[in-house]
Amino acid sequence: MIRVRNFNNDKFSIYWPALAAANLNWFCDLGVDERRVDNRTIYIGHQSSLVNEDFIPPKFCDNRIVSSKYTVWNFLPKNLFEQFRRIANFYFLIIFLVQVIVDTPTSPVTSGLPLFFVITVTAIKQGYEDWLRHKADREVNKYQVTVLENGQETPKESENIKVGDIVQVKENETFPCDLILLQSTRDDDTCFVTTASLDGESNHKTHYTVPDIERDLKSLNATIECEQPQPDLYKSLGPENLLLKGATLKNTQKICGVAVYTGMETKMALNYQGKSQKRSAVEKSINAFLLVYLCILLSKALVCTTLKYVWQSKPGQDEPWYNKKTQKEKDTNLYLKMFTDFLSFMVLFNFIIPVSMYVTVEMQKFLGSFFITWDKDFFDPEIQEGALVNTSDLNEELGQVEYVFTDKTGTLTQNNMEFIECCIDGFQYKHRGASSELDGFCVTDGPVNKLQQKAGREELFLRALCLCHTVQVKESTEQDQREDNLDQVDGLRIDENVLQPPQKERGFIASSPDEIALVKGAMRYGFTFLGLESKTMKILNRNKDVEMYDLLHVLNFDPVRRRMSVIVRSGSGEMLLFCKGADSSIFPRVRQEEVERIRLHVERNATEGYRTLCVAYKRLSEEEYAQADAGLREARLALQDREEKLLAVYNQVETGMSLIGATAVEDRLQEEAAETMEALQRAGMKVWVLTGDKMETAKSTCYACGLFQRKTELLELTVRTLEDGERKREERLHELLGEYHKRAVQDAPPVKAGGTRVCFASNQDYGFIIDGASLSMVLNSSSESNMRSYKDLFLQICQNCTAVLCCRMAPLQKAQIVKMVKSSKGSPITLSIGDGANDVSMILEAHVGIKGKEGRQAVRNSDYAIPKLKHLKKLLLAHGHLYYHRIAHLVQYFFYKNLCFILPQFLYQFFCGYSQQPLYDAAYLTMYNICFTSMPILAYSLLEQRISIEDLIEDAALYSENAKNAMLRWGLFLYWTGLGAFHGLVFFFGVRFLFSNPALQDNGQVFGNWSYGTIVFTVLVFTVTLKLALDTRHWTWINHFVIWGSLAFYVFFSFFWGGIIWPFMKQQRLYFVFANMLSSVSAWLVIILLILLSLLPEILLVVLRNPRDPHIVPLLVPDKHD
Repeated sequence: MIRVRNFNNDKFSIYWPALAAANLNWFCDLGVDERRVDNRTIYIGHQSSLVNEDFIPPKFCDNRIVSSKYTVWNFLPKNLFEQFRRIANFYFLIIFLVQVIVDTPTSPVTSGLPLFFVITVTAIKQGYEDWLRHKADREVNKYQVTVLENGQETPKESENIKVGDIVQVKENETFPCDLILLQSTRDDDTCFVTTASLDGESNHKTHYTVPDIERDLKSLNATIECEQPQPDLYKSLGPENLLLKGATLKNTQKICGVAVYTGMETKMALNYQGKSQKRSAVEKSINAFLLVYLCILLSKALVCTTLKYVWQSKPGQDEPWYNKKTQKEKDTNLYLKMFTDFLSFMVLFNFIIPVSMYVTVEMQKFLGSFFITWDKDFFDPEIQEGALVNTSDLNEELGQVEYVFTDKTGTLTQNNMEFIECCIDGFQYKHRGASSELDGFCVTDGPVNKLQQKAGREELFLRALCLCHTVQVKESTEQDQREDNLDQVDGLRIDENVLQPPQKERGFIASSPDEIALVKGAMRYGFTFLGLESKTMKILNRNKDVEMYDLLHVLNFDPVRRRMSVIVRSGSGEMLLFCKGADSSIFPRVRQEEVERIRLHVERNATEGYRTLCVAYKRLSEEEYAQADAGLREARLALQDREEKLLAVYNQVETGMSLIGATAVEDRLQEEAAETMEALQRAGMKVWVLTGDKMETAKSTCYACGLFQRKTELLELTVRTLEDGERKREERLHELLGEYHKRAVQDAPPVKAGGTRVCFASNQDYGFIIDGASLSMVLNSSSESNMRSYKDLFLQICQNCTAVLCCRMAPLQKAQIVKMVKSSKGSPITLSIGDGANDVSMILEAHVGIKGKEGRQAVRNSDYAIPKLKHLKKLLLAHGHLYYHRIAHLVQYFFYKNLCFILPQFLYQFFCGYSQQPLYDAAYLTMYNICFTSMPILAYSLLEQRISIEDLIEDAALYSENAKNAMLRWGLFLYWTGLGAFHGLVFFFGVRFLFSNPALQDNGQVFGNWSYGTIVFTVLVFTVTLKLALDTRHWTWINHFVIWGSLAFYVFFSFFWGGIIWPFMKQQRLYFVFANMLSSVSAWLVIILLILLSLLPEILLVVLRNPRDPHIVPLLVPDKHD
């Protein structure tokens, strides 16, 4: 409700939006203005209400839109805080501080440099992404608008609009804020808008000016009292006077409106979900594995510290004759020294925590995202664009999706309705080629007047199509002529051969795209709608004669009645009621003997995915019309229970009709939409359709794209089903949820054990349908216990259904559904697809956005953007599968090779008196993860294809192998950890066995401790690198280069590092050690034998393995029961 007080007339008025169509909406009262707490008062043009009053303008938020995350001032602290929430980053910060403060065996550079690199790279990447969001916000906020100030047109930036400003908007411009319509250039004081960026619908909606407003807005001195901002779109969309931000003005040269909600208080902004930090399942697994390895590290440090002091407690061990303590060491507190030793052991063993893994993972994600961008299959020649990757942090999530939430209009469909066929009195008519017999129905070619004996009924049916609608004819402008005279909804041309010359350059606009399709269907058979002028509808019949009908009443469509009607008076004075609607709504209101002739056609068309409507009519006598007219006027004047009274009159008028026929209209699906949906379901994904569209349209689309099959039993929870019976909605909701739960969950056969996804063992498939109003009752029940119960029942029902359709959804409701599923048991991975601003909230809650013709909001806020729905198949089944496999192997491999690296260091302490003596040289410690072993795993994680892309796309069931984070489960993690421990033990004790020989060199000398460590390190580097070579299934020249090049670089570096005396080093531990080591045949033999012994189990596994399928060679098949 909006209340306007006009001080020029010393009165206030109440405007009821729904009464606008009848122009019966302006009531006057001389009483006192009642103020409600939840209302806001707005002074139009910022003029004070009374001259004698002190005017203090109320404060409202400005019109700036903010979607960015950081500012210049908070970027550094906020970003650092978020990064150090990562366990590894925080841990290495602590280790770095310990190395700086305490005298430790290794330099602070070994941990500080990699940490600085990781933090810097991540900050630059996140800063760049946020800069793009700032840039997008700036484009919106700096957009030039026209504001009327003191009657003058003043240009302003959008962000400077204030509540109360009178804003001027021209055709094809978007509204910069929420406006109350005050003035329009159209003669009937209306304007047309499209709300594609709000609810995905590109059809035109009619809005009305506030009545009795002065034409000269300079002298307007009034206030508006309206409700506080609220996010519900559907309480405002429709024939009323609130114009929403983001909507576009159409078919109207210019309007003026007063700003009532601005900035972050507009309905569009209130439906925007803030951009939160998304963390992948792989990152969560990494954090869990890090905790395990951190516990191993603490245990190692604790064991070594304890054994050191146990060993030193023996006589002569604490202070041997060759290593006397200084006085400072003697005076040091024992417990402080124990703590310092514990920290030193922590630093010595800290390389078991792979900080360089974060660098490699960041590089893998960043570089890997280019493969999506470079994929030529994603290029769309129509828009000359390919795929976009806005965030590379979630590449691997594309391979584990369990729930797909998709918008309908512009995503599943092209929003392009086409008239397919009609049925008149049981006879089927198709506008096709030759005549034929089909299912016993007469199929005619061309104009229906070929069947002369049925001409009367056919013409009546075609007149009904031409009259029963809200379509308007738009006069073409110069711009329209340049655009080739396209219609405003579906872009189809009007047949120029049908129209008379004055109407040749006209287009159709309507509140529903299927209405235009029906009008065009009538045009095919010779009846053309010429337009509505002064309540007179004109039709051009097939004899080229113009028929004129007075439009008396429009009984608007609503989701409860599921039909709409018009009452017209013909030129001969005959009163006719034409009605069209869903079959379930029309059949009970017509003569039953007429139903059977039509029912079979309607059911067949519905199963084929067409949108079906039945058409009926009724002749009204003067008395019947007078009674209906009086009833409608009285109901529209009612201030209380107005909707119920109107519904009662509608139901009274729409009875005793005669059924003429039915129509079939197709909303064209996106290219390969059905194949894509089928592939996703075969891959084990559940598909939910979340749309703001009507239920009938959305249901037809679900049938067309194969989400609902002919055998699917639909469970409906909508306003219509809740109003069945005499009980309250809450009671009916409880009953229906219980009934559906029993059928879909309790009575369903148990799911087969070992399945990673829900599989349906029963022959009965269920589909679930719910609308926005019913969902609000489920999620916002009056009782907390009931709300939890309803929510659980609803979720369980949906999870046991093959597909779910949610219609008439507000944007925030879409996000609520995604969040509810995300938070359910098992935390399934979700993916959202949409192309409009109304889809932004659910995209932010999940992952994916698709480019569409309705705007770029979804693309800007998505993590990935692809031009067409069909590209989703390859994105998930191929790219997603490979991304997940690559990064999962990378993570497991990093932990494995670091355990191999540090376990010999730990074992060495048992043979050096726990003196914290390093086994490896500092150069090896620093370069092991950075240079010697980093490039092969990076190349593997970018290029590996254990299954070819063609096979992955062809066999969608392969996708389910990655379900539930299969390759990062604890079983596989323990396998890799055990493998690392086995290799570490082989390295250390194998070399120790070699050193039991007293003479390893020709001169009789033995190797020292640095030679010992160098041999261990050489075996380590070759083993972990060759292990990765054995795991590689897809070899490229890059793999060969980095694997053999890394090994060659290690050998070259060891010769180079130990072969030169470096003047900047105080001590050079490895001088000629490597060359001297390789002079020993025993060292060569041990190195080769230990490498072969370590890799022998892996080699036998590869040789003896029997692949399940010719194109699948799994490295390690995950246990489905794990």
